[in-house]
Amino acid sequence: MPVALYTLYRLLLFAAFLGLLWFAGMRSWLAVVAAALLAWMAGYVLLRTPRDAAVAWIAAREERRTRAGTKGRSRAEQDADVEDAAVDAAGAARTDDDASDGGKPTA
Repeated sequence: MPVALYTLYRLLLFAAFLGLLWFAGMRSWLAVVAAALLAWMAGYVLLRTPRDAAVAWIAAREERRTRAGTKGRSRAEQDADVEDAAVDAAGAARTDDDASDGGKPTA
């Protein structure tokens, strides 16, 4: 969530500078470019705490993914692994049931 909050702050800075430039009479595409540059500079100075929180959140997420062994793997690959494990477990249970009844066919 800190990443979304940081992004929102950056967008608000951009909108504020664009509004100020528009109100000051700069009504061209240069206002957008100037607002982007001003918001970038102001964000670098003013948004240090939210930026650090976003970086810490991303680093913690990366650490969790590395520890879980899911780094670089897609959600579909992870789901396929879970499904394969369930099929293997069901096959092992079926084999154990067959061995416990002495190999007699069931009706």
